Amino acid sequence: MCFSPEADLVSGAVLAVIGIDALRHVRLRHDHLAFAALPLLFGVHQLTEALVWFGLRRDLPEAWVGPATWVYLVFAFVVLPVYVPLAIRALEPPGSRKSLMTVFVLLGGAVSAVLLAAMIRGPVTARLGDNHIAYGTDLRAGVLISAAYVVATCGSMLLSGYRRIAYFGVVNLFAVVVLAYLTIDGFASLWCGWAATTSVAIAWHLRSTAPRRSVADAMS
Repeated sequence: MCFSPEADLVSGAVLAVIGIDALRHVRLRHDHLAFAALPLLFGVHQLTEALVWFGLRRDLPEAWVGPATWVYLVFAFVVLPVYVPLAIRALEPPGSRKSLMTVFVLLGGAVSAVLLAAMIRGPVTARLGDNHIAYGTDLRAGVLISAAYVVATCGSMLLSGYRRIAYFGVVNLFAVVVLAYLTIDGFASLWCGWAATTSVAIAWHLRSTAPRRSVADAMS
């Protein structure tokens, strides 16, 4: 994923199919709806990046690059930091765990606001890197904001009462450290590609988990 426009097209189509399957298995679990919608959103996200690739390679009009880049980054930088902790929080029954997750939602909101401000200040850029797209914004204190982004998204998973989601939060945390080590300028592209692989775990969770069956429920 994210290594070529063709890979983005294929992964986007596959994720869309997985997303439809995930939504089919929501059944009456309305609290799972936002969580189940993530694979489909990731699929559309990957298809959007394919447009950025094709524009940068001049396979499409160069005028497409700017709008496609904005759509891609608004989802990655502004929507996801809030959407993920909200979706994970919605899975939890009322209680202290759900209340504590509000902290991650608020942190995600602060991260979204800072990243949106950086995009509005501009410039917002995209260029071809080594098997990835390097995105650029006028972001100050980038390391701190990136760390807060990871805490907001992965932290909510780690706190989840569902073991599979908590375990996957650990895997995500490890993956983001590895990706940051491998490439800084391609982090937004490769991290979102990795995040898209969570779609398989989400579909599996919805297929194999009974309604409202969480660790917290099992212990009560």
